[in-house]
Amino acid sequence: MRKKMIIKIISWIIFIGLVIALIVGAINIYMVTTTSKRIISVDDAKDINADCIIVLGAGVKPSGKPSWMLEDRIIVGEQLYNVNAAPKLLMSGDHGRENYDEVNTMKNYAINDGIPSEDIFMDHAGFETYDSMYRAKKIFGAKKVVIVSQKYHLYRSLYIAKKMGLDAYGVSSDLRYYSKKQYYREAREWLARVKSFIKCIAKPEPKYLGDSIDLKA
Repeated sequence: MRKKMIIKIISWIIFIGLVIALIVGAINIYMVTTTSKRIISVDDAKDINADCIIVLGAGVKPSGKPSWMLEDRIIVGEQLYNVNAAPKLLMSGDHGRENYDEVNTMKNYAINDGIPSEDIFMDHAGFETYDSMYRAKKIFGAKKVVIVSQKYHLYRSLYIAKKMGLDAYGVSSDLRYYSKKQYYREAREWLARVKSFIKCIAKPEPKYLGDSIDLKA
């Protein structure tokens, strides 16, 4: 009797695991297939007349320099600015701690490359992709945007943007090979897509909102 009970429990665990795997897989396939056509090149984005180019934050080194992934996002953001994809850059990232600042790192890098300071806006509360898209719409008043990130991350970014009511396009910033950890990042992204899928149904407000900021100011 005990052996049958153990077998039954194991069978249920396997069944539930398969169901979860199917749900995760279905959400990921849906998210990728419904957004892939919105990923374009820098050349395709020329004169697209977006309100802003959203450069999504990534890691900053202890030295204060951007990680390779973040540096490439900034570079592609600058390229888009220079082909008139949008008149403004919106640097959105994590500045939740005094000694960790993605947004000023991004802004200073762009200024050093000749981008006018007045054309760079900063979202200090872009702690996750959902927050960045929500705040781009609600705080900065954006309607049409170009999002810059690595391709594996763009699918989720574009999906969230669509659910926030943004007319969004994505441009990949995969300019180099990063590290073996990229396989881990892409595997983790599968779960992040599920989380974002659920959040886009519930649409909770981010922890921080604040006063409206006019991108055209």
